[in-house]
Amino acid sequence: MLTELRFHSRGGQGGVVAGKLLAVACFLEGKDVQTFPTFGVERRGAPVMTFVRISDHKIRLRNQVYEPDHIVILDPSLIAHFDVTQGLKEGGIILVNTEKDVAEFNFPDTFRPFAINATHIAVVNKLGSLAQPIVNTAIIGALAKITGLASLDSVVEAVKETVPIKIEANAQAAIDAYNAIPDAALI
Repeated sequence: MLTELRFHSRGGQGGVVAGKLLAVACFLEGKDVQTFPTFGVERRGAPVMTFVRISDHKIRLRNQVYEPDHIVILDPSLIAHFDVTQGLKEGGIILVNTEKDVAEFNFPDTFRPFAINATHIAVVNKLGSLAQPIVNTAIIGALAKITGLASLDSVVEAVKETVPIKIEANAQAAIDAYNAIPDAALI
C-alpha cells in the first residue's frame, strides 16, 4: 500500500527535515520511502512543501504529491494564505501545529483534523529559539501516534540517526508529542 503525505512549513522551521525523519523511521521498519521538498526563493520564512511517500513495495513514482493521504502543517498561518487541503483524499488526516482547538480552522467534515502544540514542546525542550522554535521532531512524534505509519521506537532511532544537534532533546520532543496525543482521539 502506498501512503503519500504533504508537509506545509516555512523555511527554517524544519519541514524538510520532518519529512526526512518520517522517511527514515519508515525505512527502519523495512518500507520503501521517498522524500523531497519544493520551494521558491530559498529564504527563511518562505513557504515550503515537503512530500513523502511510504510503501511496502518499490516506489516508482517520481512526481510531486498531488493527492496526499495526509497533510502536516507546521505553521498554522499558512492555512489563511493557501488551500493546504488541496487534493487531500477523503478521510485524510490533517495534523496542525497549534495551541488552538483544531475545530477553529473549520476544515471540511470529510477530513480528520488533529492538533498538537509542537511549538510548546519544542520550547520546553529548548529546540531552536523562543522566537523560532524548531518543531519538526515533535510533529513527527505526534504524526507517528496518529497515523501508525512508524513506531515511536523507529521515530526516536530516526532522530538519533538524522538530527545533528541536541539529539536527546529532539528525541524527547518526539516522545512528548507522541504521548500528548490521547488514545481516545484516535478512535
